[in-house]
Amino acid sequence: MKIAMVSEHASPLAVLGGDDAGGQNVHVAALASALADRGHTVEVFTRRDARRLPEVVQLHPGVDVVHVPAGPARAIGKDSLPPYMPAFGSWLAARWRHAGRPDVVHAHFWMSGVAALRARASTGTPLVQTFHALGVVKRRHQGDADTSPPERLAREEHLACAADAVIATCSDEVRELLALGARPDKLHVVPCGVDLEAFRSGPSPRVLRPMRRIVSIGRLVERKGVRTLIEALPLVPGAELVVAGGPDERELDGDPHVRLLRAAAAELGVASRVRFVGRVGRADVPALMRSADVVACVPWYEPFGIVPLEAMACGVPVVGAAVGGLLDSVVDGVTGLLVPPRDPVATAAALNRVLGDEDLRLRLGRAAAEHVATRFGWPRVAELTETVYTQLADATASRVVAGAGPVGAAVERALA
Repeated sequence: MKIAMVSEHASPLAVLGGDDAGGQNVHVAALASALADRGHTVEVFTRRDARRLPEVVQLHPGVDVVHVPAGPARAIGKDSLPPYMPAFGSWLAARWRHAGRPDVVHAHFWMSGVAALRARASTGTPLVQTFHALGVVKRRHQGDADTSPPERLAREEHLACAADAVIATCSDEVRELLALGARPDKLHVVPCGVDLEAFRSGPSPRVLRPMRRIVSIGRLVERKGVRTLIEALPLVPGAELVVAGGPDERELDGDPHVRLLRAAAAELGVASRVRFVGRVGRADVPALMRSADVVACVPWYEPFGIVPLEAMACGVPVVGAAVGGLLDSVVDGVTGLLVPPRDPVATAAALNRVLGDEDLRLRLGRAAAEHVATRFGWPRVAELTETVYTQLADATASRVVAGAGPVGAAVERALA
């Protein structure tokens, strides 16, 4: 198949660790590459955010990243990108009319869906939507601190109904999408995946040290729950917390969120047991995970959560918040322990249970590695995604033979 992916702000070529560079970048890059390995041709369309970027860059054999000229050629926070999505969609439509439309377009994040809908209005290209995160969930948890554009919720509700197929990454997201009005027959659950060659069980680089190690990896934003871990640490004696993520280590002192977290650690008397290491290169993440006795991932909410999967693939048990995708990926009591979000006491109890029982810790780690290897490798995720594409392409071909035009094209032109 000829597959187009739209990932307007999350380029698969981006360096991870920035404000808008995280799990979606990894997901798009890995899924596109795994689909190409199955014989498909994939183009990933992302916004040009620097003047000197070439129009096309090969990411992987069979995968090209295409930089779309929509808005100024400089970095812009994703919440400021909606005004440029009409130009993005029009550029896609013009390209596909000239070079031939793809068999399917897969939009990642709501703004990509807005652009893809505009292109579909004139090309009839079947659209698969993956949201990665839903504005209604973000608004529920962040309230007035939510910086999303005001039109996000309405646009997502429209996309959930207008897309030809919607891929949710976990069962919790399915419930949210049904509440938005999505038709059950359009919904498919395909999890995120893990690079099982990079993230695997192996000899730990652990050296003899006086404390057990808890590792937290992720973007340093409030909702990721690092403060909950710091508040739990006074109740977990003999353990250190290593926090990876955020800016480069040399820039940590100037980061406002790091300053707040350090102040909390000092106030609680655990500053000597909390270490911030800053941004960690992708190639160095598996070794850091294997150095941990337990990986803690306790966000307020999480659409899926790649970090817990990667930790489990490394044979390291997870203490995770019982939210979103972690409800699917972490098997409570088997591959790790689940706790209520924003609950330092429960988090501390779970950490003490894992760190205080070496037999349990090793048993959880072995089960975690097996669980991920059988369910979450990218080849399996690509196969499941391919099935959705194939069903959609076949249905579209049948409509074309029957003489039907693009569904909802007039409505989409009016909305664009």
